[in-house]
Amino acid sequence: MTLKERITDDMKAAMRAKDAERLGAIRMLTAAMKQKEVDERVELDDVAVIAIVDKLIKQRKDSIEAFRKASRQDLADKEEAELKVLSAYLPARLSAEEVAAEVKAIVAELGAKGPGDMGKVMGAVKAKLAGKADMGQVSAAVKAALAG
Repeated sequence: MTLKERITDDMKAAMRAKDAERLGAIRMLTAAMKQKEVDERVELDDVAVIAIVDKLIKQRKDSIEAFRKASRQDLADKEEAELKVLSAYLPARLSAEEVAAEVKAIVAELGAKGPGDMGKVMGAVKAKLAGKADMGQVSAAVKAALAG
């Protein structure tokens, strides 16, 4: 079963259970997936769906932070509920140590020497770790590997 099929099945289950919060979050995700398919005229695979989920999670985290600064805990709670639903569709994340090890291996493989090679390294790392790690954490690991 593809991730896209799993999301559709979860949406049907949420409808049957009359779980409005979960249903809303899943519908938002399916709308983003359909938008991507229509815009680019492609059929999404699991990697593309994970990229969309990652993007939506980052948006939720940013919104939660903004709502908390504005003392709007009610809206922050709603975003946190959506974040929890979306997180279920991501594969297990790599630990900081595993990310650092992967980054060091890629830096050695590419022969990168310093901060000027950041773009080249990030391109290779992004291709290998997409969906498996938080890209903010990956970026910090690349900077540390190229600086040291």
